[in-house]
Amino acid sequence: MEPRFAFCTSADGTRIAYATYGSGPPLLHVASEFLSMDARLALPESRAYFDALAARVMLVIFDVRGIGASACDVNDLSLEAEGRDIAAVADAAGLRRFAVFAESAIQTIHVIRDQERVERLILWSPFKTIGARELASMARDNWSYARRLFAGAFFPEGPVSLQRAFSNAMKDSLTPEIMAGYVEWWAGLDTDAALAAVTAPALVLAREQFTALRQGTMRIAGLLPNSQLRFVPGSSGAPYPGHEPVVEAVFEFMGLSEPASSDATPTAMTAILFLDIADSTALTTKVGDTAYRERERALDGELRAAIREAGGSPAEGKVLGDGVMATFASAKDAIDAALNCQSLGEGAGLPLHAGIHAGDVTREGNNVHGGAVQVAARIADASAPNETLVSATVRDLARTSAGVTFEDRGERELKGVSEPVRVFAVRSE
Repeated sequence: MEPRFAFCTSADGTRIAYATYGSGPPLLHVASEFLSMDARLALPESRAYFDALAARVMLVIFDVRGIGASACDVNDLSLEAEGRDIAAVADAAGLRRFAVFAESAIQTIHVIRDQERVERLILWSPFKTIGARELASMARDNWSYARRLFAGAFFPEGPVSLQRAFSNAMKDSLTPEIMAGYVEWWAGLDTDAALAAVTAPALVLAREQFTALRQGTMRIAGLLPNSQLRFVPGSSGAPYPGHEPVVEAVFEFMGLSEPASSDATPTAMTAILFLDIADSTALTTKVGDTAYRERERALDGELRAAIREAGGSPAEGKVLGDGVMATFASAKDAIDAALNCQSLGEGAGLPLHAGIHAGDVTREGNNVHGGAVQVAARIADASAPNETLVSATVRDLARTSAGVTFEDRGERELKGVSEPVRVFAVRSE
């Protein structure tokens, strides 16, 4: 299986090199402005990643203007120009409707203008660049050092051979002036409004141990109206090496993985509990990343045990950030579990946000999907540290059985939820 290379012309006459790769539903892969197609395909780790994707999709990759085989004598490096280039590649490859994978390129959100064509959006470790002007100066003044800095940032735990190969690949892919030009465009980006306007379902992927961009990634995921956030194992800032969980998540999101069970069935009035550690960034700064991660892992195990003891079923794997999601057959059991979990979090020095909602869900194994899940997550977001908020539905179901009181907190506008939701704080008697 080999890529099929071709050229197309952008609206302003700029020549853009692209390649199609594999067969299946189309996936347009928008890379960051660091490496050319040739450089990526020459790196064994990157080639294995592309091969794995192309096994089940028609992968479309391209060189952004100024890099690799695309026209290098260019002055316009704006987001609008990049948007025209993406449209030209999609048209030349014959893509009518397609999924987009944006690799460390949050600016891609700005240039997906024709959202009717974008079926799904996958963002890899999205971020808003800080210190862009300083990075541009570094690229111009000391290109060798800048490349090594980027290589170390992408692969903080090595190996050194991969860091060196990445740095050399950057050298072969673009000039320091092109790199500086792109970085300077990043400096003025305002992503919030563009993210909030995205209508396509979105999957945000990041590495569990790549903590440098963790909070920014979580923030960006929260701005997308129809998104899910998933952390995969590893510490690399790139989707390779260790690409297997990344590819698996992409296939699952695109509906290409084999279903775990053929009987995904709706269940009535399932209570959904979301728990998330409050202000993990400040806690990490206070106690150190290693100590925080050890405490978080220990607490995660305790929370899941408490959930099972209360009759609940924790969802498999990480659901959102440092959080846990669980389902219960009754609202009372969900409240009992939330209060026990709050005590565990307080004892560990890791206060929790907690939110509970109840509604119809689609169950697949130990995971559930549906609008009720999103409402529960947003209620948790609205809670204060060490506070459990519940919806009016949960309050009504558990009013006489839970042995707690409910303090009316009024209606809240929750992100991604069309109507205001009345919430209540749980108070132990």
